[in-house]
Amino acid sequence: MKIEIQQYKSIVFDCDGVVLDSNVLKTEAYFRTAKNLGASDTEAQALVDYHVRLGGISRYHKFDYYLREILQKPATKEAIQVLLDEFGRELEVGLMQCEMAAGLEALRAITPNAQWSILSGGDQQELRKLFANRHIDHLFDGGIFGSPDNKDEVLARKKSNGNLQFPALYIGDSKYDYEAATRAGLDFIFLSNWTEVADWHDFCSSNKIEVLGCISDLLAA
Repeated sequence: MKIEIQQYKSIVFDCDGVVLDSNVLKTEAYFRTAKNLGASDTEAQALVDYHVRLGGISRYHKFDYYLREILQKPATKEAIQVLLDEFGRELEVGLMQCEMAAGLEALRAITPNAQWSILSGGDQQELRKLFANRHIDHLFDGGIFGSPDNKDEVLARKKSNGNLQFPALYIGDSKYDYEAATRAGLDFIFLSNWTEVADWHDFCSSNKIEVLGCISDLLAA
């Protein structure tokens, strides 16, 4: 199927595994965060397993689950914040150094009339600082959005205030990306090269999802 990328008025990108090769980095950071704060290997791995299973979901939700269900402790705001702060420290250097998707500037050049946005499960303030520091924030004129709001909430808000124009496309690498895009009425492309979804091939085949390897493949699609 030929992808008519220039038909879209809005293009929404996930960050991890789409714009940045940061999925493995974040998975390792979840393990180290738990260990740094006294978890056993089993508890830390349980957090990692939950994170991978719920790719694209906010870290706020994952740490809430970790405290309540894995550690069997109260998921207070203070306890979650301790985890968030430690996780942020673990990520800071790696996110500045990880590989960036090739072809972003070229894709921006051939979609000059489309509004670009980032919609990630990552922390919103962290994302905005990171994209500015890596000098790619100017590409995303529609905004850079992340947690604590989830993707469904952000897409619903962008639709209601007119900041999401149709036809619109979501480019992601997780099941949740696809589900959120579908619920909001966006077309969807799955990028497979950096995904952590183990059964992505079967998932995409059964849902008839268009699959490409990476951003630069859109230039030839």
